[in-house]
This record gives sequence, C-alpha cells and structure tokens, in this order.
Amino acid sequence: MGLAKEIMGSSLIDRSSLSPFAPTSSKLSLVRRPVMVPLQQKNRGLRVGPVVAAISEDLVKKSRSSSSGNSSFAADKDEKRAAKFTMTARVTVRNKHKEDLKETFVKQLDAITDRIGRNIVLELISTQLDPKTKALRRSKTAVLKDWSKKSNIKAEKVQYSADFTLDSDFGLPGAITVSNKHQREFFLESITLEGFASGPVHFPCNSWVQSTKHHPAKRIFFSNEPYLPSETPPGLRALRERELKDLRGEGKGVRKLSDRIYDYDIYNDLGNPDKGIDYARPVLGGEKIPYPRRCRTGREPTYTDSNAESRVEKPSPMYVPRDEQFEESKKKTFSYGRLKAVLHTLVPSLKASISAENRGFNAFADIDVLYKEGILLKVGIQDEIWRLLPLPKVVTKIQESSEGLLRYDTPKILSKDKFAWLRDDEFARQAIAGVNPVNIELLKEFPPKSNLDPQIYGPLESALKEEHILGQLHGMSVQQALQEKKLFIVDYHDAYLPFLNRINALDGRNSYATRTIFFLTSQGTLKPIAIELSLPPSGPPSRSKRVVTPPVDATSNWIWQLAKSHVCSNDAGVHQLVNHWLRTHACMEPFILAAHRQLSAMHPIFKLLDPHMRYTLEINALARQSLINADGVIESCFTPGRYCMDISAAAYKNFWRFDKEGLPADLIRRGMAVPDSTQPHGLKLLLEDYPYAQDGLLIWFAIENWVRTYVNHYYPSSTMIINDTELQLWYSESVNVGHGDLSDADWWPKLETGEDLVSILTTIIWLSSAQHAALNFGQYPYGGYVPNRPPLMRRHIPEQGDPEFENFHADPQKYFLSALPSLLQATKFMAVVDTLSTHSPDEEYIGNRQQMSIWSGDAEIVEAFYEFSAEIQRIEKEIDRRNNDPSLRSRCGAGVLPYELLAPSSEPGVTCRGVPNSVSI
Repeated sequence: MGLAKEIMGSSLIDRSSLSPFAPTSSKLSLVRRPVMVPLQQKNRGLRVGPVVAAISEDLVKKSRSSSSGNSSFAADKDEKRAAKFTMTARVTVRNKHKEDLKETFVKQLDAITDRIGRNIVLELISTQLDPKTKALRRSKTAVLKDWSKKSNIKAEKVQYSADFTLDSDFGLPGAITVSNKHQREFFLESITLEGFASGPVHFPCNSWVQSTKHHPAKRIFFSNEPYLPSETPPGLRALRERELKDLRGEGKGVRKLSDRIYDYDIYNDLGNPDKGIDYARPVLGGEKIPYPRRCRTGREPTYTDSNAESRVEKPSPMYVPRDEQFEESKKKTFSYGRLKAVLHTLVPSLKASISAENRGFNAFADIDVLYKEGILLKVGIQDEIWRLLPLPKVVTKIQESSEGLLRYDTPKILSKDKFAWLRDDEFARQAIAGVNPVNIELLKEFPPKSNLDPQIYGPLESALKEEHILGQLHGMSVQQALQEKKLFIVDYHDAYLPFLNRINALDGRNSYATRTIFFLTSQGTLKPIAIELSLPPSGPPSRSKRVVTPPVDATSNWIWQLAKSHVCSNDAGVHQLVNHWLRTHACMEPFILAAHRQLSAMHPIFKLLDPHMRYTLEINALARQSLINADGVIESCFTPGRYCMDISAAAYKNFWRFDKEGLPADLIRRGMAVPDSTQPHGLKLLLEDYPYAQDGLLIWFAIENWVRTYVNHYYPSSTMIINDTELQLWYSESVNVGHGDLSDADWWPKLETGEDLVSILTTIIWLSSAQHAALNFGQYPYGGYVPNRPPLMRRHIPEQGDPEFENFHADPQKYFLSALPSLLQATKFMAVVDTLSTHSPDEEYIGNRQQMSIWSGDAEIVEAFYEFSAEIQRIEKEIDRRNNDPSLRSRCGAGVLPYELLAPSSEPGVTCRGVPNSVSI
C-alpha cells in the first residue's frame, strides 16, 4: 500500500455529494430509477486540504525568491493577486514503426509547420470552477516543445514537454485538452504533471489525436483519479457529460475511420445481394431473427436490397472507432497471418481450378506432407510455374527465400502421439480438455429427449436403447449408472436437425445431428459407448436414426471412426458458431458499446472493464468482413455452409442466457457440478478430472474476489448503486438496446446491490478473458490436423445395400479420407485457425494491464490489483503442478497433452496457452 501511494500520491480534492440525475432511457425494466437520497462521503485514504496546498512548497519558495526584489507597491498588489508558477508536463507519444511515402512526407511537413506555429496545443482544466465566474478554470495554453527536432527519432516512444503557467490557487488539474494543429494524427500515450504537493498528476491517454483540420473539437483527457458521477468535482462535470455526448454521436451519417463514435446496428452486412441471390443473407437482429447488436458504420444500403448494408471488402478497412483499431504490432501479426492464409490457400485453389474435381486427400501421408515438405510439393506446382504466376513481389520474395510460410506447423495434437486422435479415450478426453469442453452434460434420463416441436420436425424419439449401452457399463444397469451419475452426453441433435435438409442439399455437404453417450470409468476417465446419428424423418425410420457402438471387427471399426468424425464435425460447428463466436464475441459487443457510450473514462467501472474491451470491436468487424460473411471462411469450411449464421441465431434465441454464462452457473446448468458448501468454492465437480472446469474455477473465483474488492470499495451501500446514473444507464442500454431482442426475458439479472454488480462484472470479465481463451487458442493445436477434428463432412456413412457400401468395403481408408474436407477446404481452414490461434507480441494477459502503477489514481485499488496479479501467478503454478500429476489422466500420461489453455501467460505465437484480458483475436 505504501509503495502505491508513494508512486501516485493522494488526491487533495474533497469529493462532492452531487445528487445524480434520473436516467433518460425509456425502457428500464431491469434497473430502478435513482432514489434521491444523500450519499455518504467515503474516506478512501485521501487527504483533504485547501486548494492552495495543491502547489508544492518548493515552487512557492522559488516564486518568493524570484519576486523578492520587487517594490513594496508591487508586493502589496501581489498579495491581492495569486502568484504564478510554471509547471512542466511530460508527454509521451508513441511512434509508428513503419510509414509509407505519403506518411513520411506529411510527417516532415508537420515538422516544418510546427516551427511556424502549427503546434500541438495543451490546456489544463482545474477540478474547481472559477469562484467568481463559475466557469471552467483553465490554464493558459502551452505548446509541445521540440516536435520538429525530435521528428526523426526512431524510438518506439518519444517524450516531449510543455510548460504551463498557473496561478497558485488554480487547484488540482482534473483534465487536459489537446489540439493537434498538424496534418497527421498521433498516438498520445500519457501526460504527467510534476510539482504538486500530492505528487505527480497522471493522465493515461492511450488514444489517437486527430488533426483539427478533420476534427476541430479539442480532445479531452481526464486524470487517473476515479470519480462516481455524484462525486465529480465541479470543474469536470460539464466536460464529463460533453465527452460522453461526443462518443455517442447522433446516429446519423457514414462513419469515417478517424471517428470515435460508438453506436448500434443490426447484422445486415453479412450478405452482398448486389453480387447475386447466392450472396444474399438474412438480416440478424430484430423480431424475426433475434441477435445481439453490432457497431454501427452507417454505410449506404445495397442497390438491390435497401435493408442490406453495402459491404467493404478486404483489404479496405471496416469502421470501428479509431481507438479500437489494432495497434501496429497487433496489426502486423494479423497481417502476417492473413498473408500465410493467402499463400496456403492460393496454390491449392489454383490446382483445384486446373483440376476437373475439387479433390481430397488420397492417403494420410498426403496430409503429413503439408507439415514436412510444404504445400507446393504437395500439389505439384514447381518453382518455375510459381515464378510465372502474377503474384505480388513480396510473395515471390518469400518463396525465393524460404518455404516457411508455405509449410504448416505441426499441430500439437501430433506432437506427443501421432495416432492419439484415433483412440476412443482421446476422443472422450477432448470433450473435457480440448478446444470445446463446454458442451458435455450429465445424462439425466435415458433415452435422451428432444426439445424440438414434433408438429414441425416429426417424431423425435431417440433410437438409443438400453441394449446399445448395457454391455459397456461394467456390470451396472442403465438406471444404476444414471443414479450414480456415470453417464454423460454431448448432444447436438436439436442444434442441427432443423437445418439438416437445407445443409444436406448443399453441394459437398452431408451431415447428421449427433448424440454421443460417455461412461465414467472407475479410473475417472470417460469412454464413448454409443453414437446416435439422426436425419430429418423424411424416409423410413430405420434410415433417419442410426446408432453406432464401439467396434468389434474391422468393418465396424471404420464405421465407428466415421461416426466419431461426424460428431467432431457437429462439435466444430457448434464450437465456432455458438460457443466461440456468439457467446464470447457477439454477445460481448453490446456491453462494450454501452460502456463507451454511458460510462465516463473517470468512472471506476469503466477503468475496471477497460482492459477487457481491447480490440474486440475490431476483431468482430474483421469477422463480419471475411469470416462469417456470405461465402466467407466459416461458410466455406464448416458443415452448415450458408446456414452457419442461422444456427448461431437459433442458439441465441433458444439457448443463450446471460445469467447462465458465468462458469459456476454453466457447470450447474449442465449437471457437471452441484452446490456444496464443504468444497473450497462451494461447488463440487461430478467429474473430478475435468481440466477446463478445474482450472476455470480457480480463475473465476480469482476474478470474482478482485471484482468484489473493487465494487465494495466504491459502493459500500446498495443505495449508491441505484443512484449511479452512468452505471444504471450502461446496464440498461446493454440489455434493452444491445440485447434488445431478448430484453423482455425474465432471467436478466437485476442491478440493485453490490453482489448484483459483482456477478454481472465477473461474468463479463470471465467471458472476455478465460472463456474466450479456452475456446480460441487451441483451434490450430487440435484442429490443424483435420482428421482429428474435421470442420465439415462430405459423405454419410454407408449401410449395407447402399451403392457406396461396396466402395467403402473395398477401400475404407479412401472412403474415410473422401468424407473429410477437400484439399482446398482443409488448407483454407488450417490457415485461418492458425491465425486465430496466434498471440501477438503486444498481448495483455490476465493479471496485467497497461501502465500498471498509474491506471488508477486510487492507491488502495492499485494495491488490490497487484494482489490479484499475484493470485493469477499462483494459479499458473498450480496448473503446472496439475499437468504433472499422473493421477489426473485427462491431462497427464503417455502421449497425453497437458491442459494449458487456461494457463494465464504465454509467449507470442501459437502456444495452446495464455489468457489475454480481452477477446482480441
């Protein structure tokens, strides 16, 4: 605590108890209107003193000595007027690493014009109003010095200075305005003012400042001192409201890339009907197809459909507010990944266009070649042909210097045991320790039942019978296994069946709706004991439902492998479209938009959430541009094809509930845990060796403890939460606008008490950090070997009497490989998930954040964050210990991959570990 206070000092400003204003939202079903009750003043260890004491004694002495020679008349006059002091601001600007010719020219031009008065101009604003005029108390403007002299410095960060002249009664600065009279934007990292009795005053900025030529208004930056709305010093109240108004915008017009406006829109930009009917897609969002809202861009509608927004195709950038765009190192990593994706898919695409058929792999060795020898040799395009292709010079250079970009890295699933993916125990292990460990449930009744409407989808009885599994239960009856909680299920029946007729009508798509039953062995591991494969009931019942059980001979072995691959294909689709995209990307976006629109940068809750919102709007925009769009990567590479987003929207409407998105609530909903007050966290796992849940609970409760400490510090009473207008409007807008299609649901949590707020914030931080990491960074390590986890299947499983059965019987390996994605589909998918699984060098991991010691001016809170950080480090050591515990067979054993997806830290690259603070890729 002492160290934190020494670093930051303490505020001298007594926080006022200004009564908050009533919310203006017309729809506040979840929040109470503020009750006008007096708020108790809180003593957070802050010194309170007269405003004049803000100036340090050293400066007072210097001022007195410099004026000692003045006449007595002047001295008498000075006693009536405040003495003036000079203070220096240290300004840190972050340079761009690379500049094109135009940027270099404009940079040099700015260096020249800076000398003749077109400067960077700063102005301080006091926390106190002018006592006479009641207007804002402003300093005289100051100019950033030596810009032209330092314009050629190549360092990542450059420090400048500016000198302010202040009256001794100016008080403590609470805000600073910046005007950029140059032609070029610049990235302002921070400003620090020295010379105050309380210590330095810090302004963490981390923002692009645009030229006044394009954005005339001055930029406002607040100090790191947190203030609830009712505690805002008088001098900052108007600025607080003005800044939020600017960020909200007016909801009109086309957004420029330099704008900083946060607003909502529906998903009406995934299709491109101007290209033809095959590229038209339904609008997601609204009464017909409920969906979360996205960031508004304001682009014009398409020519052929006024309800569809025109598209921006890569490499042209999509709009997100300027400060949400990738920083340079992140952009470089993502661009490198995109280049790899282009190169990896370009050659097989050329080969496929030459060939009469979109061919698949002929042997498993063909897949191995992708990792060993590179893609050129695989598809038979020789160097001389490569050089004749009209490719960009950078691509040719890469090919001449190295084939590294054309050779895939060996996925982690092959690193310890090349054939592990074939084993049933590994198939089961990945359901609890793979890239999608969140769908397995306790089986509570047998046979399992569907929740679909039989009037629409026909008879829905399961084909699973007791005789299918009885021999796999180690002497137990089915009822006994249910009672002893030994049976588990991964059930994709209801997720896929409504779409199967449309999916299977697509060229090269053949899928089932699957259910997989697992049995918990006496060793604490799972084994699959039956797979049900369902088709819509359009034909004979025996053809629409089929049960496959573990093999007893060679033929049934290949059928079993095909059945497991269809399960993995279902799993890959639900993982990507529902658990990953919908639940961690799309559903978080409304909370982020509302935070920027309704919570001031001074608000303690904004400061808490800030690192967990980084890059999410940008990566979501990129996903709309090239991943989830019509004919994008997801449609091209996953079983549902053009119906991918329909499945995602159906899950939002029928399944998603914010109150069940927290880890403990989700585990209880799936029957994987039960409340138990005797357990460390009040929760008992029914499957003790469940790596995702074991490690996840450690992180969940660390986040919850940190958030509870934070919330209790600022809100010692429920009245303060009810009276916090910004907080209430943030949550109300998140629900009623951002998730407006589901806002009438009765399951939305209330926001009336400290524990309500702790629960809501913990859930948001969990989803943005650990949950996303668990679902994202294993995509290439597990999915980069397509047979382990095929994203789509091209063939059904033949039955005796089918025309294809003889081909299958004659060469089952060839049939198996022909059912997997084609060469083009596989390599495209591999290249994209390689990019998505990559950590960039500027990644911020849980327990860390930018400017660790000065992100908040509240010393107690900074100290508490350091304690949270230390707890995260302890969790990492515990995860390492677990991964070396031979009694935990799901994460330790011969050829078994350790479970590291929730290990907090990571190096850059594809590491299959690391928990970033935010949904940043």
